[in-house]
Amino acid sequence: MRILVTGHKGYIGTVMIPMLLDKGYDVVGLDSDLYEECTFGSGIQDIPEIKKDIRDVEAADLDGIDTVIHLAGLSNDPLGDLNPTLTYEINYNASVCLAQLAKEVGVTRFIFSSSCSTYGVAGENMVTEDAEFNPVTPYGKSKVLVEQEVAKLADSDFSPVFLRNATAYGVSPRLRFDLVLNNLVAWAFTTNRVYIKSDGTPWRPIVHIEDISRAFIAVIDAPREQIHNQAFNVGITEENYQIRDLAKIVEETIPGCRIEFAEDSGPDKRCYRVNFHKLMTTLPGYKPKWNARQGAEQLYAAYRTVGLTLEDFEGPRYKRIAYIKKALSDDRLDETLRWKNCKSTETTKKLETDYVI
Repeated sequence: MRILVTGHKGYIGTVMIPMLLDKGYDVVGLDSDLYEECTFGSGIQDIPEIKKDIRDVEAADLDGIDTVIHLAGLSNDPLGDLNPTLTYEINYNASVCLAQLAKEVGVTRFIFSSSCSTYGVAGENMVTEDAEFNPVTPYGKSKVLVEQEVAKLADSDFSPVFLRNATAYGVSPRLRFDLVLNNLVAWAFTTNRVYIKSDGTPWRPIVHIEDISRAFIAVIDAPREQIHNQAFNVGITEENYQIRDLAKIVEETIPGCRIEFAEDSGPDKRCYRVNFHKLMTTLPGYKPKWNARQGAEQLYAAYRTVGLTLEDFEGPRYKRIAYIKKALSDDRLDETLRWKNCKSTETTKKLETDYVI
Protein backbone atom coordinates (compact mmCIF):
# COMPACT_ATOMS: atom_id res chain seq x y z
CA MET A 1 0.00 0.00 0.00
CA ARG A 2 1.29 3.45 -0.95
CA ILE A 3 0.34 6.18 1.54
CA LEU A 4 0.63 9.95 1.21
CA VAL A 5 0.97 11.74 4.54
CA THR A 6 0.38 15.49 4.38
CA GLY A 7 2.02 17.46 7.16
CA HIS A 8 4.55 14.67 7.67
CA LYS A 9 7.06 17.12 9.16
CA GLY A 10 4.67 18.40 11.81
CA TYR A 11 4.10 17.48 15.45
CA ILE A 12 2.19 14.24 14.82
CA GLY A 13 3.65 13.42 11.40
CA THR A 14 7.26 13.16 12.54
CA VAL A 15 6.21 10.51 15.06
CA MET A 16 3.74 8.73 12.78
CA ILE A 17 6.13 8.26 9.84
CA PRO A 18 8.55 5.85 11.60
CA MET A 19 5.56 3.86 12.89
CA LEU A 20 4.13 3.54 9.38
CA LEU A 21 7.51 2.45 8.02
CA ASP A 22 7.82 -0.15 10.78
CA LYS A 23 4.51 -1.59 9.53
CA GLY A 24 5.99 -1.96 6.05
CA TYR A 25 3.97 0.71 4.26
CA ASP A 26 5.33 2.60 1.25
CA VAL A 27 5.12 6.20 2.50
CA VAL A 28 5.44 9.56 0.74
CA GLY A 29 5.29 12.90 2.56
CA LEU A 30 3.94 16.29 1.51
CA ASP A 31 4.79 19.36 3.56
CA SER A 32 5.84 22.99 3.07
CA ASP A 33 8.11 22.51 6.14
CA LEU A 34 6.83 25.69 7.72
CA TYR A 35 8.69 24.87 10.95
CA GLU A 36 11.98 23.81 9.39
CA GLU A 37 14.00 25.66 12.07
CA CYS A 38 12.03 24.32 15.03
CA THR A 39 13.33 20.78 15.36
CA PHE A 40 13.46 19.57 18.96
CA GLY A 41 16.04 17.00 19.97
CA SER A 42 16.65 14.20 17.46
CA GLY A 43 16.27 14.69 13.72
CA ILE A 44 13.43 13.83 11.38
CA GLN A 45 13.38 10.58 9.43
CA ASP A 46 13.93 11.03 5.70
CA ILE A 47 11.35 9.65 3.29
CA PRO A 48 10.42 10.46 -0.33
CA GLU A 49 8.64 13.80 -0.11
CA ILE A 50 7.02 16.64 -2.00
CA LYS A 51 7.89 20.05 -0.57
CA LYS A 52 4.72 21.94 -1.34
CA ASP A 53 2.04 23.98 0.37
CA ILE A 54 -1.17 21.99 0.87
CA ARG A 55 -3.01 24.72 -1.06
CA ASP A 56 -0.93 23.97 -4.15
CA VAL A 57 -1.45 20.21 -4.47
CA GLU A 58 -2.05 18.90 -7.99
CA ALA A 59 -3.44 15.61 -9.27
CA ALA A 60 0.06 14.45 -10.24
CA ASP A 61 1.10 14.61 -6.58
CA LEU A 62 -1.41 11.85 -5.85
CA ASP A 63 -0.43 9.54 -8.68
CA GLY A 64 -0.20 5.94 -7.46
CA ILE A 65 -1.45 6.75 -3.96
CA ASP A 66 -3.87 4.29 -2.32
CA THR A 67 -4.50 6.10 0.98
CA VAL A 68 -4.17 9.72 2.05
CA ILE A 69 -3.53 10.60 5.70
CA HIS A 70 -4.28 14.30 5.93
CA LEU A 71 -2.56 15.97 8.89
CA ALA A 72 -1.49 19.29 7.33
CA GLY A 73 -2.97 22.58 8.51
CA LEU A 74 -2.60 25.45 10.92
CA SER A 75 -2.72 23.43 14.06
CA ASN A 76 -3.59 25.57 17.04
CA ASP A 77 -5.99 28.28 18.14
CA PRO A 78 -3.49 31.20 18.38
CA LEU A 79 -2.41 30.56 14.79
CA GLY A 80 -6.03 30.25 13.75
CA ASP A 81 -6.86 33.56 15.39
CA LEU A 82 -3.89 35.30 13.72
CA ASN A 83 -5.81 35.36 10.44
CA PRO A 84 -9.13 33.46 10.56
CA THR A 85 -9.71 33.82 6.81
CA LEU A 86 -6.32 32.27 6.11
CA THR A 87 -7.12 29.47 8.54
CA TYR A 88 -10.23 28.61 6.56
CA GLU A 89 -8.32 28.74 3.27
CA ILE A 90 -5.67 26.32 4.54
CA ASN A 91 -7.58 24.09 6.93
CA TYR A 92 -10.89 24.00 5.07
CA ASN A 93 -10.61 24.97 1.41
CA ALA A 94 -7.33 23.15 0.80
CA SER A 95 -8.49 20.05 2.69
CA VAL A 96 -11.69 19.70 0.68
CA CYS A 97 -9.84 20.32 -2.59
CA LEU A 98 -7.30 17.65 -1.62
CA ALA A 99 -10.13 15.17 -1.00
CA GLN A 100 -11.73 16.05 -4.34
CA LEU A 101 -8.44 15.51 -6.16
CA ALA A 102 -7.87 12.25 -4.30
CA LYS A 103 -11.25 10.96 -5.39
CA GLU A 104 -10.66 12.02 -8.99
CA VAL A 105 -7.36 10.16 -9.30
CA GLY A 106 -8.58 6.95 -7.65
CA VAL A 107 -7.40 7.16 -4.04
CA THR A 108 -9.62 4.72 -2.17
CA ARG A 109 -9.24 5.83 1.47
CA PHE A 110 -8.95 9.38 2.86
CA ILE A 111 -8.22 9.65 6.59
CA PHE A 112 -8.75 13.14 7.95
CA SER A 113 -7.16 14.32 11.19
CA SER A 114 -10.06 16.09 12.87
CA SER A 115 -10.34 17.15 16.51
CA CYS A 116 -12.44 16.82 19.64
CA SER A 117 -12.36 20.63 19.68
CA THR A 118 -15.32 20.35 17.29
CA TYR A 119 -17.40 19.74 20.45
CA GLY A 120 -16.21 23.06 21.89
CA VAL A 121 -18.59 23.98 24.67
CA ALA A 122 -20.01 20.67 25.83
CA GLY A 123 -19.77 21.09 29.61
CA GLU A 124 -19.33 18.09 31.87
CA ASN A 125 -21.57 15.66 29.97
CA MET A 126 -19.69 12.87 28.21
CA VAL A 127 -20.05 13.29 24.43
CA THR A 128 -19.94 10.66 21.70
CA GLU A 129 -19.50 10.95 17.95
CA ASP A 130 -23.24 11.68 17.67
CA ALA A 131 -23.02 14.85 19.76
CA GLU A 132 -23.75 18.21 18.18
CA PHE A 133 -20.84 20.30 16.97
CA ASN A 134 -20.23 23.42 19.01
CA PRO A 135 -16.77 24.78 18.06
CA VAL A 136 -15.66 28.14 19.44
CA THR A 137 -12.53 28.90 17.39
CA PRO A 138 -11.67 29.17 13.67
CA TYR A 139 -9.55 26.03 14.08
CA GLY A 140 -12.45 24.01 15.48
CA LYS A 141 -14.91 25.41 12.94
CA SER A 142 -12.59 24.53 10.06
CA LYS A 143 -12.53 20.90 11.21
CA VAL A 144 -16.33 20.74 11.24
CA LEU A 145 -16.57 22.20 7.75
CA VAL A 146 -14.11 19.68 6.33
CA GLU A 147 -15.97 16.76 7.85
CA GLN A 148 -19.28 18.00 6.46
CA GLU A 149 -17.99 18.57 2.92
CA VAL A 150 -15.73 15.54 2.56
CA ALA A 151 -18.47 13.21 3.84
CA LYS A 152 -20.50 14.19 0.74
CA LEU A 153 -17.76 12.74 -1.50
CA ALA A 154 -18.12 9.22 -0.11
CA ASP A 155 -19.19 6.52 -2.54
CA SER A 156 -18.42 2.92 -3.40
CA ASP A 157 -14.91 3.84 -4.57
CA PHE A 158 -13.92 6.63 -2.18
CA SER A 159 -13.98 6.05 1.56
CA PRO A 160 -13.34 8.98 3.92
CA VAL A 161 -12.78 8.50 7.67
CA PHE A 162 -12.68 11.26 10.28
CA LEU A 163 -10.51 10.81 13.37
CA ARG A 164 -11.37 13.35 16.06
CA ASN A 165 -8.23 13.45 18.14
CA ALA A 166 -8.27 14.38 21.79
CA THR A 167 -5.79 17.07 22.88
CA ALA A 168 -2.40 15.64 21.98
CA TYR A 169 0.70 15.39 24.13
CA GLY A 170 4.10 13.71 23.98
CA VAL A 171 7.64 14.18 22.69
CA SER A 172 8.17 14.82 18.98
CA PRO A 173 10.95 16.18 16.77
CA ARG A 174 8.54 19.03 16.05
CA LEU A 175 7.32 19.45 19.61
CA ARG A 176 4.40 21.77 20.30
CA PHE A 177 4.45 23.72 23.55
CA ASP A 178 0.94 25.17 23.22
CA LEU A 179 -0.65 21.83 24.17
CA VAL A 180 -1.75 21.60 27.76
CA LEU A 181 0.38 18.78 29.19
CA ASN A 182 3.46 19.71 27.15
CA ASN A 183 3.05 23.30 28.34
CA LEU A 184 2.51 22.54 32.02
CA VAL A 185 5.59 20.32 32.15
CA ALA A 186 7.66 22.97 30.34
CA TRP A 187 6.65 25.67 32.82
CA ALA A 188 7.35 23.37 35.76
CA PHE A 189 10.77 22.34 34.47
CA THR A 190 12.00 25.82 33.54
CA THR A 191 10.46 27.88 36.38
CA ASN A 192 9.43 25.43 39.11
CA ARG A 193 5.88 26.67 38.58
CA VAL A 194 3.05 24.56 37.14
CA TYR A 195 1.54 27.64 35.54
CA ILE A 196 -2.21 27.50 34.84
CA LYS A 197 -3.70 30.23 32.65
CA SER A 198 -7.35 29.29 33.30
CA ASP A 199 -9.15 28.62 36.56
CA GLY A 200 -8.25 24.95 36.19
CA THR A 201 -11.82 23.68 35.91
CA PRO A 202 -12.21 23.01 32.13
CA TRP A 203 -12.29 19.38 31.06
CA ARG A 204 -9.98 18.05 28.36
CA PRO A 205 -9.48 14.56 27.00
CA ILE A 206 -5.81 13.99 26.21
CA VAL A 207 -3.99 11.40 24.10
CA HIS A 208 -0.35 10.66 23.30
CA ILE A 209 0.73 11.27 19.70
CA GLU A 210 1.94 7.68 19.43
CA ASP A 211 -1.57 6.51 20.32
CA ILE A 212 -3.02 8.91 17.73
CA SER A 213 -0.69 7.31 15.19
CA ARG A 214 -1.84 3.85 16.28
CA ALA A 215 -5.44 4.89 15.60
CA PHE A 216 -4.57 5.96 12.06
CA ILE A 217 -2.77 2.66 11.47
CA ALA A 218 -5.78 0.74 12.80
CA VAL A 219 -8.01 2.58 10.31
CA ILE A 220 -5.62 1.81 7.45
CA ASP A 221 -5.77 -1.88 8.35
CA ALA A 222 -9.54 -2.01 8.95
CA PRO A 223 -12.00 -3.52 6.45
CA ARG A 224 -13.83 -0.82 4.52
CA GLU A 225 -17.26 -1.71 5.87
CA GLN A 226 -16.15 -1.09 9.45
CA ILE A 227 -14.98 2.49 8.96
CA HIS A 228 -16.50 3.88 5.74
CA ASN A 229 -17.53 7.55 6.05
CA GLN A 230 -17.54 7.44 9.84
CA ALA A 231 -16.10 9.60 12.60
CA PHE A 232 -14.19 8.17 15.55
CA ASN A 233 -13.09 9.94 18.70
CA VAL A 234 -9.42 9.12 19.28
CA GLY A 235 -8.32 8.75 22.87
CA ILE A 236 -9.08 6.87 26.08
CA THR A 237 -12.24 7.53 28.08
CA GLU A 238 -10.35 7.34 31.38
CA GLU A 239 -7.97 10.05 30.15
CA ASN A 240 -10.45 12.93 30.55
CA TYR A 241 -9.01 15.44 33.04
CA GLN A 242 -9.71 18.83 34.45
CA ILE A 243 -6.73 21.11 33.89
CA ARG A 244 -6.08 21.32 37.63
CA ASP A 245 -5.82 17.51 37.77
CA LEU A 246 -3.18 17.52 35.03
CA ALA A 247 -1.33 20.23 36.97
CA LYS A 248 -1.34 17.99 40.04
CA ILE A 249 0.18 15.13 38.03
CA VAL A 250 2.93 17.47 36.82
CA GLU A 251 3.54 18.74 40.36
CA GLU A 252 3.99 15.15 41.51
CA THR A 253 6.32 14.34 38.59
CA ILE A 254 8.81 17.22 38.77
CA PRO A 255 10.56 17.72 42.11
CA GLY A 256 10.38 21.12 43.75
CA CYS A 257 7.63 22.68 41.64
CA ARG A 258 4.34 24.19 42.77
CA ILE A 259 1.02 24.99 41.13
CA GLU A 260 0.39 28.65 40.37
CA PHE A 261 -2.58 30.33 38.68
CA ALA A 262 -2.14 33.33 36.39
CA GLU A 263 -3.36 36.59 37.93
CA ASP A 264 -5.98 37.01 35.20
CA SER A 265 -6.98 33.33 35.20
CA GLY A 266 -10.65 32.64 34.68
CA PRO A 267 -12.98 30.05 33.22
CA ASP A 268 -12.26 28.75 29.71
CA LYS A 269 -15.43 28.23 27.68
CA ARG A 270 -13.77 25.33 25.86
CA CYS A 271 -14.83 22.44 28.07
CA TYR A 272 -15.65 18.92 26.92
CA ARG A 273 -15.46 15.32 28.13
CA VAL A 274 -15.35 12.65 25.44
CA ASN A 275 -16.31 9.00 25.22
CA PHE A 276 -13.94 6.86 23.11
CA HIS A 277 -15.86 3.59 23.29
CA LYS A 278 -16.68 3.43 19.57
CA LEU A 279 -13.05 3.32 18.46
CA MET A 280 -12.14 0.62 20.97
CA THR A 281 -15.05 -1.66 20.02
CA THR A 282 -15.03 -1.10 16.25
CA LEU A 283 -11.27 -1.49 15.86
CA PRO A 284 -10.06 -3.97 18.48
CA GLY A 285 -6.61 -3.75 16.91
CA TYR A 286 -6.28 -0.26 18.39
CA LYS A 287 -4.28 -0.63 21.61
CA PRO A 288 -3.29 2.72 23.21
CA LYS A 289 -0.29 2.51 25.52
CA TRP A 290 0.09 5.88 27.24
CA ASN A 291 -1.48 7.79 30.12
CA ALA A 292 -0.99 11.33 31.43
CA ARG A 293 1.48 10.40 34.16
CA GLN A 294 3.69 8.46 31.75
CA GLY A 295 3.47 11.37 29.33
CA ALA A 296 4.56 13.87 31.98
CA GLU A 297 7.54 11.65 32.81
CA GLN A 298 8.51 11.36 29.11
CA LEU A 299 8.31 15.11 28.61
CA TYR A 300 10.29 15.84 31.79
CA ALA A 301 13.06 13.49 30.66
CA ALA A 302 13.19 15.07 27.20
CA TYR A 303 13.32 18.61 28.59
CA ARG A 304 16.20 17.64 30.87
CA THR A 305 18.07 16.04 27.97
CA VAL A 306 17.95 19.14 25.75
CA GLY A 307 18.27 21.64 28.60
CA LEU A 308 15.00 23.42 27.74
CA THR A 309 14.76 27.07 28.81
CA LEU A 310 11.80 29.38 29.29
CA GLU A 311 13.08 31.53 26.42
CA ASP A 312 13.09 28.48 24.15
CA PHE A 313 9.48 27.45 24.55
CA GLU A 314 7.98 30.91 25.03
CA GLY A 315 10.05 32.51 22.26
CA PRO A 316 10.35 32.08 18.48
CA ARG A 317 12.51 28.97 18.65
CA TYR A 318 9.60 26.67 19.55
CA LYS A 319 6.46 28.78 20.12
CA ARG A 320 4.65 28.53 16.83
CA ILE A 321 2.85 31.85 16.80
CA ALA A 322 6.09 33.64 17.79
CA TYR A 323 8.05 31.76 15.12
CA ILE A 324 5.52 32.65 12.42
CA LYS A 325 5.46 36.32 13.42
CA LYS A 326 9.26 36.44 13.31
CA ALA A 327 9.39 34.79 9.88
CA LEU A 328 6.87 37.35 8.63
CA SER A 329 8.84 40.26 10.09
CA ASP A 330 12.06 38.84 8.61
CA ASP A 331 10.35 38.84 5.19
CA ARG A 332 10.83 35.08 4.77
CA LEU A 333 7.10 34.34 4.67
CA ASP A 334 4.54 36.32 2.73
CA GLU A 335 1.16 37.33 4.17
CA THR A 336 -0.37 34.02 2.99
CA LEU A 337 2.25 32.04 4.97
CA ARG A 338 4.03 30.82 1.86
CA TRP A 339 7.82 30.81 1.70
CA LYS A 340 9.01 33.72 -0.43
CA ASN A 341 11.72 31.61 -2.04
CA CYS A 342 9.23 29.03 -3.31
CA LYS A 343 7.08 29.29 -6.40
CA SER A 344 3.36 29.00 -5.77
CA THR A 345 1.10 27.35 -8.29
CA GLU A 346 -2.06 28.76 -6.64
CA THR A 347 -4.03 25.63 -7.53
CA THR A 348 -6.51 25.62 -4.65
CA LYS A 349 -10.02 26.57 -5.66
CA LYS A 350 -11.99 28.99 -3.51
CA LEU A 351 -14.99 27.20 -2.00
CA GLU A 352 -18.25 29.07 -1.78
CA THR A 353 -19.03 29.41 1.92
CA ASP A 354 -19.51 31.98 4.62
CA TYR A 355 -17.93 29.56 7.13
CA VAL A 356 -21.11 29.20 9.16
CA ILE A 357 -21.51 25.95 11.07
